[in-house]
Amino acid sequence: MSLYHLCNHLAALPSVDLRVLASDTAGPGWADRVTREEANAASYPGYEVLFCRKLWGVDFTPTLAVRVWPMIAWADVVHLTSVYSMPTIPTLLSARLLRKPVVWSPRGSLQRWSGSTRVAEKRVWNRVCDALLVPRRSILHATSEEEAKESVRHIRNIHVCVIPNGVEVPAHLAKRVWMPEGGLRILYLGRLDPKKGIDNLLRALREIRDTKWMLRICGDGKQAYRAQLESMVRDLQLGERVTFVGPVYGDAKTNELFASDLCVVPSHMENFNNVVAEALAHGTPVIASRGTPWSEMENRRAGMWVDNTPGSLAAAIQRIRGMDLAAMGARGREWMLAEYAWQSVAERMLSIYRELTEHSTDGVESAPGIR
Repeated sequence: MSLYHLCNHLAALPSVDLRVLASDTAGPGWADRVTREEANAASYPGYEVLFCRKLWGVDFTPTLAVRVWPMIAWADVVHLTSVYSMPTIPTLLSARLLRKPVVWSPRGSLQRWSGSTRVAEKRVWNRVCDALLVPRRSILHATSEEEAKESVRHIRNIHVCVIPNGVEVPAHLAKRVWMPEGGLRILYLGRLDPKKGIDNLLRALREIRDTKWMLRICGDGKQAYRAQLESMVRDLQLGERVTFVGPVYGDAKTNELFASDLCVVPSHMENFNNVVAEALAHGTPVIASRGTPWSEMENRRAGMWVDNTPGSLAAAIQRIRGMDLAAMGARGREWMLAEYAWQSVAERMLSIYRELTEHSTDGVESAPGIR
């Protein structure tokens, strides 16, 4: 959704002509595709989206690799938003041959944690991509300083800029009723995946015996991993307090955020994590792990930033229940309004495009770096 919002706000800026080329994938299965009806019903204000049919897996899309050449020939700047994906290398190769500048948003794909898979294959892939980049015509877009520092360990032949994702901040908040003192309605919102540390949250809650807490887990993932989490809930005897809701979108997501006293994000590693920004934008305090780039949240007194071990999470949850959650939520919302509105993010991205087009043909080969 962050890419969708960025495109909407970029297209609304003066002098921007935006076209999007994408796979029609909607999941890992062969049949998981965006249907024609869904594509027609979606809103793409001021720009066009061309969906290419995938033939296998997540994104094996030969027609996209064919269509990318004329699209890049038309463009002044190419913005690539995939790494370990079939269209990545054809896109970088076409941009190099056509001498077009590239902004590359890896969206956390270049970050590593202890559970990262296929590391050796990814290392080879990175080297191929690196060889296709021309520093004066290439910028890697990171959403946090942490992502930037990790990314340049794997892709070196490129400059790096840091622009965070934006967030849609509701104009008005519904009146919310906080749970009486001593109780907490806790929300986990996001993908069900080992990287997200949900197992540590469940173990943490098992340690909290003197609090009337409830946890709602909103999100989807591989069925085998969801079954593993459900089994853990039974083994820890948390069944009466934990509810698996499934994926939520739109108004359903908003309702979950408003109906919660606290959102917990226990991930092992994140490049940005939109859930933190969304929760704060809705006035919901957050406990986020140190695997997320949200240390500033404590300085803003909008939440807590802690280790994602069960003991640390349990201590944070017990501590936060005695704080003024309404005041924390209000401070978080004001922060999001001031620094993370999508209009501001789109304008910063446009300035990167313009800078790149102005300097990509000057013949000066400068050393890559972070800025």
